Formats: sequence, C-alpha cells, structure tokens
Amino acid sequence: MSPLVSIGMPVYNCERTLAASILSIANQTFADWRLFVLDDGSQDWTLAIARQFADPRIEVIDGHHHRGLPWRLNQAVEMSAGKYFARMDGDDIAYPERLAKQVAFLDGHPDVDLLAASMSVFTDGGRLLGLRLAPRSHEAICVHPWSGFPMAHPTWMGRIEWFRRHRYRSDAVGMEDKELLFRTYAESKFACLDEVLLAYRENTLPLKKILRARKNFVSVLWRAAGRSCAPTIAVRGIVGQAVRGALDAFALSSGLGYRLLKHRVQPAPEQELIRWQEVRRWTLDVVPLLAP
Repeated sequence: MSPLVSIGMPVYNCERTLAASILSIANQTFADWRLFVLDDGSQDWTLAIARQFADPRIEVIDGHHHRGLPWRLNQAVEMSAGKYFARMDGDDIAYPERLAKQVAFLDGHPDVDLLAASMSVFTDGGRLLGLRLAPRSHEAICVHPWSGFPMAHPTWMGRIEWFRRHRYRSDAVGMEDKELLFRTYAESKFACLDEVLLAYRENTLPLKKILRARKNFVSVLWRAAGRSCAPTIAVRGIVGQAVRGALDAFALSSGLGYRLLKHRVQPAPEQELIRWQEVRRWTLDVVPLLAP
C-alpha cells in the first residue's frame, strides 16, 4: 500500500549533516511516509551514511553522476506515490510535528496546491540564530511576484499531481523554487503555516551564492517578459533585484550581515528556543552516539 506522503531528499556531499536530517524524519509523529534519499554523485561518505538506516520506509538511490537539485527533485517526484510530495534537504532538521501539521492542513484545504511553513535558522554548532516567518495566504505570498515568493523551499509539501504538472527547470540554478512559483502562481493556490516546522542550517550568508540566485531570477523575469508576463512587472522585478543585490553586497562586505538584512532572521521568543533545544536533543545531539 502506498504511503500518504512521499519525501524527496536530494543529497550531495552531506556526510557531516545527513544523519541528523534523516533522524528528524524518522522521529516524525506522522508515520505514513516514504523517504527517498537521492544521492547526486557525492564524493564523500554521504551514500554510506544514508545506507546505515534500517528503516524500511527509507529508500536510498545511488545517482552515480552529479545532475543538480532540480533534476533530482523531478526524479523524486516521478518515483513518488501517495497523495502528497514533501521536500527535505540533507542538512536541515524537520520538527517532529512537521508532516502531521502539513498533512492536516492540506487535508482540510483541498483547494491548496502547495504548502510551506515558517522555519528557524541554526548553525553547525547547534546555535539558534532566529526565525524566518512566512505569510499565510496566497494573496500575501504573491503580493509582489516580481520580488519573489516568501515560501522556504525546504518546507514545501504539496499535491503530487501539482508537482507532476509543473516540473522544475534545470536551468534555473539556485532559483529553481522561485522560478517554479513565478511560473505557476497565477493558476495555483499557495499557503504557508506560520508555525516553525523546520530548522534551516546556515553558518554564513554566502554573497556569491546570493548574487547568483538574484542573477538567475532576473533571467526568469526577462524570459517571462518575452512571453505572457507584463513587461512592466518584469522590469520592476529586475530593478528590484539589482537594488537588493547591492544591499546584500554592502551588508556582507561591511560585516553587518544579519544586522542589516533583518528579513533573513528575526529574534526567536523564549518558547521557540525551548522547542529548538528539544528538537536538537533528538537529532544533532544523538548523531555522535550513532558513530561506530
């Protein structure tokens, strides 16, 4: 019998972080899932670590060659069964209630195609930096499509049929999620849970990666301007990405980082710090005990 939720976890050179990520799925309060760990040609011990888990709900796929995240996500969707498809990365931590909360919402809102959630941000050492909160409604998410969509990619869960109709574009490197949302928002319905359901690992704000993502989204907007998107929307987005890129460069080169780019992390209240310590206790803190 097919599981209700299929989870796609493409991984590449994740030997330091993968065990905790898989543990966070194994610790879910919702049990009707299947996890596909798709190795993308890793050159470290990622594949061997993934194979250490004996849970029959976990299937490890040796990809042999490095194809990239969008290609592996499309592969995961094709392999999946059930009603819902969820995203997961090999360096993040899912809170125990993540799947249960997202399944309950999608079951209760059959008009929603794709659901995301708020998330916390933590470092390799387990320190919580703060939160990234998400707007709840489709209208709030899509209010400024030329600026992108505040739906954290690692938190996605949606209907499998939606993912099969709308495949990731392999040429949208580093911006495959924003490109997919921009391409589909007018004919889809999105939503976010404002509850924190995933911890996102981030030690630094890599300027090169951020600027590359902005450049790729400009390409998305430019391509859209030549098709059905109103040119004024595309131009507005391109200018906005240039301005934000300049702000990113100034903030990171000056050392101000999160202090200037406050939208990237917000202070966590005491209850979220307590929640994180409990999540950490059953994931990050357990991993050293699993070593032979």
